[in-house]
Amino acid sequence: MSALEAGTVLEPQTYPVTRAHLVRYAGASGDFNPIHWSDRVATSVGLPGVIAHGMFTQALAARAVATWTDGADVVELGCKFTNPVVVPDDDEGVEVVVGGTVKKVEDGLVTIALEVTCGGQKVLGMPKAVVRA
Repeated sequence: MSALEAGTVLEPQTYPVTRAHLVRYAGASGDFNPIHWSDRVATSVGLPGVIAHGMFTQALAARAVATWTDGADVVELGCKFTNPVVVPDDDEGVEVVVGGTVKKVEDGLVTIALEVTCGGQKVLGMPKAVVRA
């Protein structure tokens, strides 16, 4: 991992999310809730459409952290699920953008404040990662 210092703004990482990604994630996670694949069910429960799994979105944040830190050991990864990532039924899907700022480097640990957005809207609340330097 390259030297990270408090205040360092990390290069934003952009990830496409399509319905095909959701199907693959459902198979890997075992979460086959129809809000993640059926517009009919998603809208019947008040959602604007099919939404990405919250843990899939958090996994994208983890992927960005791994990219920035060359796969350093993650000690903590947390967030609140505040807004859904709505995934249209087309070939393009949507993009989730993960940004980060190093907040603290102390006792061999690097704390990174994350910003995870889709369409300019924050989708994870208070996301942060702590990795071993």
